[in-house]
Amino acid sequence: MGGLARILIESGHKVSGSDQNFYPPMSDQLNELGIQLVKGYEVSKLPEADLYVIGNVLSRGNECVEEILNKKLPYKSGPEMLGEIIKDRLVIAVSGTHGKTTTSFMIAKIFQSVGKDIGYLIGGLCPNFEFSAKLGNDEVFVVEADEYDSAFFDKRSKFIHYCPDILIINNLEFDHADIFRDIEDIKRQFMNLLNTMPNGAKVINFPCQPGANNPHVDDVLRYHGNSIKKVNIGIGSYYDGWFDEDDNFIIFDDESYNLFIGRESRGREVTLNSLPIYGLHNMKNATAAIVAAATYGINFTDAYHGLSDFGGVRRRLEEKYSKNGITIIDDFAHHPTAIEFAIDSVHKKYKDKRILNVIELGSNTMSGGYHEEELMDIDSKYESLFREQCKIFWLDHKYCLPDDVYHLFWSHDDLNKAIAENYRDFEVILIMTNRDSTKIIEPLKELIEAS
Repeated sequence: MGGLARILIESGHKVSGSDQNFYPPMSDQLNELGIQLVKGYEVSKLPEADLYVIGNVLSRGNECVEEILNKKLPYKSGPEMLGEIIKDRLVIAVSGTHGKTTTSFMIAKIFQSVGKDIGYLIGGLCPNFEFSAKLGNDEVFVVEADEYDSAFFDKRSKFIHYCPDILIINNLEFDHADIFRDIEDIKRQFMNLLNTMPNGAKVINFPCQPGANNPHVDDVLRYHGNSIKKVNIGIGSYYDGWFDEDDNFIIFDDESYNLFIGRESRGREVTLNSLPIYGLHNMKNATAAIVAAATYGINFTDAYHGLSDFGGVRRRLEEKYSKNGITIIDDFAHHPTAIEFAIDSVHKKYKDKRILNVIELGSNTMSGGYHEEELMDIDSKYESLFREQCKIFWLDHKYCLPDDVYHLFWSHDDLNKAIAENYRDFEVILIMTNRDSTKIIEPLKELIEAS
């Protein structure tokens, strides 16, 4: 909502906003924009406005919501408001369970590197950009396309409002158990998204590999009809489809991390290993971003070089602290697959280091017990693999995991006490949570400073 407020200000609107609390850096940015910030939802504090944009964290029973409904004041959801602002733009939307924020910033960085003043709205922070949102003057608008619902009065996914011209579906798994019943529920929202796209729109995806167990993107695309064009990225020796009407292949080699676009006899190839990122998932994010830019019309090699100084994304394998021989890495892992991405990436980069992996079951889905089997697979797989070189500490607030799991804690106090007793045995400490990681990182930093 803070990013949308910036875009509305840049569009010429006068904006005020209400919330329970405001925190830096967003509060500082909103104050700099001259936005009136109202703390609390008492009716007496509700500003007069021509239109009320209601965020999806609010619901019936909120005093301001009830006042708006009772007086039949005009209101919209945030995604609907954004959709109206960008309806005449060429929209590049990034969707999927994993990698949306990073891939969106990568695309924005590529366009920035070739001098285009694009617009964007992305749910994160990146050192290459001063803000997480901008209206921009170019025709292109990049948006992180979330499948979460739009508002209490509009249970459609946010991305339904964006009508993208180029859509990336990075991957698709079950998540958001608080609003979706199962994976079929989520797939229906993606099918609805495809039905809103204009004729000739392009969908960039990684087709399911032989033997893979995640065919959900393929299922969604199977029913899209002929109005949109699939841009399939093959992996390794497997590819299915074409890059464009000239029969160009797109092949990402998941062993060498090379990306090839073109015909077999005269294609172009780049090495993603030279980019300032690590981990297979980030290489796939970069692949999707480069292909999206090339699909729009940016030169392939220019798109690749546009990521040469990509600064990463805050809380995505972010090195938060390093002192006295100990490095702390913060990652937003919110799903078993994301946890495996993070662990594998860090352990390959720091392969000779002793690593402590700290996992908080923070998402509604994991804390609701929906991924117990996958989480137990992670525990057994890595405990046997690591032996004494590395360990996993679990933080499980809602007692979802079996009691016999090694290193299981039910509160931050117990977890932090165990970390205090063991941190000297490790050189890298990887924190994985989509909640407030400072509750783990700050006490640990104090210990390291004092040692």
